[in-house]
Amino acid sequence: MYYFSYFKKNGEDGLHLACSHEGLDWAVLNGDRGILSPTVGEDKLMRDPCIRPGPDGLFHMVWTVSWGEKGIGYAYSEDLRSWSEQRFLPVMEHEPDAQNCWAPEITYDSNEGVYLIYWATTIPGRFPDTDGQSNHGRAGEGRNHRMYCTATPDFEALSDTCLLYDPGFNVIDACIVGDADRYVMFLKDETNKPFTPQKNIKIAFADRAVGPYSTASQPITGDYWSEGPSAIRIGDLWHVYFDRYTDGQYGLLVSNDLENWTDRTNDLHLPEGARHGTVFVAPDELADPLR
Repeated sequence: MYYFSYFKKNGEDGLHLACSHEGLDWAVLNGDRGILSPTVGEDKLMRDPCIRPGPDGLFHMVWTVSWGEKGIGYAYSEDLRSWSEQRFLPVMEHEPDAQNCWAPEITYDSNEGVYLIYWATTIPGRFPDTDGQSNHGRAGEGRNHRMYCTATPDFEALSDTCLLYDPGFNVIDACIVGDADRYVMFLKDETNKPFTPQKNIKIAFADRAVGPYSTASQPITGDYWSEGPSAIRIGDLWHVYFDRYTDGQYGLLVSNDLENWTDRTNDLHLPEGARHGTVFVAPDELADPLR
């Protein structure tokens, strides 16, 4: 069974889940009510929830707790219904000028035996060549993100935070997946001004989960604003789900080679109001108690 974790509105009511057998038609779980209410962070939000099954048999989740804090939320579950105590991971507390930690995700690095946790942060003045190129709505002027990361074997001991990806532009919403002997990063180019706005999804490649990653590709999304890509292989096709947030709908692209893409947005039926989620695989029977 494929599962989709997402939030609604501003993330006040926490984690939402949907499920699907083929990745196109998605059924809401728990009556489309929040399954886990946020308790950590000043704003008590659960935006951009990313769930990844680990080799330890647990589902690990990270999320954005606030628009302007230096850490992220973390919890784990055995069955997607009952969750551990929520924890605040202060991954950017060592940076006095860090403004935020947005859209964290997890990728398990089987070669290293660790989970890679990564997110977008703005540190004013750190990348001056691209300062002032974004106006991110509620977040205001001046954001200039790069991707940062930490690694952990158990979500207790965290490695020192380091820079994961600087593509030479304002970047957020990375999603890293394995592809044979390489890793693929789907990312959002957040450039808004003074050039032609980007607000699209691009791809980069690396031999290791932690990089270094290649130059970002040309956009794979179309003439609309998009964010929050989440990628998975279903059969022979890559499926990339993404939030067409200014259109108020979710989009879907499919490809068999990561180069040529077909838009299947019109075939996709996700819950109304779903925002910036992640897709993952879990046993079919876990959905039954949540129906």
